[in-house]
Amino acid sequence: MSKPINQHKKVSIGQAFKTIIWPRRRLVTLGLILIIISRLASLVLPGASKFLIDNVIANKDMTMLRTLILIVITAIVTQAVTSFLLTRLLSVEAQHLISKLRAQVQKHILALPISYFDNTKSGALVSRIMTDVEGVRNLVGTGLVQLVGGVLTSVISLILLIRISPIMTLYVLVPVAIFAIIALKAFGYIRPIFKTRGKINAEVTGRLNETLGGIRVIKGFNAELQEQLVFEKGVEKLFQNVKKSLTSTALITSSATFLLGLATAGIMGIGGYLIMQNQLTFGEFLSFTLYLGFMIAPIVQMSNIGSQLTEAFAGLDRTEEIMQTLTEDDDLNRIVELQQIEGHIAFDKVDFAYNDDNNVLHQISFKAPKGSVTALVGSSGSGKSTIAGLAATFLNPKSGLITIDGIDITTVKLNSYRKHLGVVLQDEFLFEGSIRDNIMFARPSANESQLQAAVNAAYVNEFTDRFDQGLDTLIGERGVKLSGGQRQRIAIARAILADPKIIILDEATSNLDTESETLIQQSLSKLMQGRTTLVIAHRLSTIRKADQILVIENGTIAERGNHDTLIAKKGRYFDLYTYQAKI
Repeated sequence: MSKPINQHKKVSIGQAFKTIIWPRRRLVTLGLILIIISRLASLVLPGASKFLIDNVIANKDMTMLRTLILIVITAIVTQAVTSFLLTRLLSVEAQHLISKLRAQVQKHILALPISYFDNTKSGALVSRIMTDVEGVRNLVGTGLVQLVGGVLTSVISLILLIRISPIMTLYVLVPVAIFAIIALKAFGYIRPIFKTRGKINAEVTGRLNETLGGIRVIKGFNAELQEQLVFEKGVEKLFQNVKKSLTSTALITSSATFLLGLATAGIMGIGGYLIMQNQLTFGEFLSFTLYLGFMIAPIVQMSNIGSQLTEAFAGLDRTEEIMQTLTEDDDLNRIVELQQIEGHIAFDKVDFAYNDDNNVLHQISFKAPKGSVTALVGSSGSGKSTIAGLAATFLNPKSGLITIDGIDITTVKLNSYRKHLGVVLQDEFLFEGSIRDNIMFARPSANESQLQAAVNAAYVNEFTDRFDQGLDTLIGERGVKLSGGQRQRIAIARAILADPKIIILDEATSNLDTESETLIQQSLSKLMQGRTTLVIAHRLSTIRKADQILVIENGTIAERGNHDTLIAKKGRYFDLYTYQAKI
């Protein structure tokens, strides 16, 4: 489900035009008008130079000189104003487009299934969101209109050059044509390099995020040098990629310099000969030289713009690749919209596999009636968390049936189910910000009395009352300024405030000391009242009052029953319980 439709599909010029340029056609058209005005104004100077030498100076016409200077100044002012408007309009719109694309990609990524995140580094996804879309500024920004403007300037200049001297113009076109062929070949070579660079950059960024997030582990194991070497290897790989693209760009630039330099040298010879033969005036030669510069400069500039546009399309390739990845909402079977639920959960002969070969769950069947507490116990890796993940719709069964109130859960729209769900994990995630922000994350619309009720129920106030800022205390990234027990109580308060019908507790008391555990057990009892609860616990003392206990071993239910029944049975649960009692 999480695989792209076609990882190697390239974004065509037509696609880019349809999705990016056409919706902004008015702004782009205005940009094109401005660039045309600017380029036409720039062509005034070469014509004025010819007129100055051949007419004004030759005739010593002061009136015409003043008029000519006024025309040139007007052209310069026009260029300056249009250049400002062009940058102001298109550059701002380009940045607006980047922000919108980032939001779209982030929205799409958040809708991807859990399995996608299990196989992709978070840092790589950050790079996809923040970096890959930046190149589109060259499609909507000044890059595209400069390309069009450059072509226009070159064409007009070419026409004027032909009018002045067809022979010199023909000589110029030969190296220009050779340069165009080299540039097109080079851009085709560069595009995959830019795409690979995005991938490498994502890998390096992902590793860097992991390094910074795990700094305590790194320092604890004195592994700074090891991480330094890993990062250096990544940036070296990135450097080699950049070197390839720079080499190609340098080839284009040097080819332009060489070929167009030859053209200029030839023009000097041909032009000098024609002047000496009285077939060309000095003013016409100067005008030709200036127009030649106006024709050549956009061509050289287009090599740089071409690189930018190539980079833009490479970024769009990677963006399109991830946007084609199927989201959870793309499952056409999910058509049932749940309004209210009772909370009856049933598993019927459920199998599950993380890959197609090996099942980790085998024929799991049980019922968790409304308001009941079902505990999952067993050794590590037995399949407890997988069952909880299936109940939370983080995973989909390979075969068998899971129902909520008798409805096949694979047909239910996920957001309509998850709004009735509360989850407290073993390694609970807290966001950087205040304690208040983290508790209200599950229900931003909650009022102060509801917040305080959740705080008191989870005994969060037991430690926040000692803080100067109380609930507004900042906790640092992932709650680093708090103890494990404090973080867990905030997570439980968050679940209480959400007021869900179904609760999944995955080792919710594992990070608590004895005193905290006592307080939390009381708050969990309140949380579970009237709610269907699935509890995963290694501390078997915490689940003695569960309505049913499922002993999971090797992906199967080895035993089931309540605490007293299983103790009397003297099976696997009895062994686990008595072993823990001795510790």
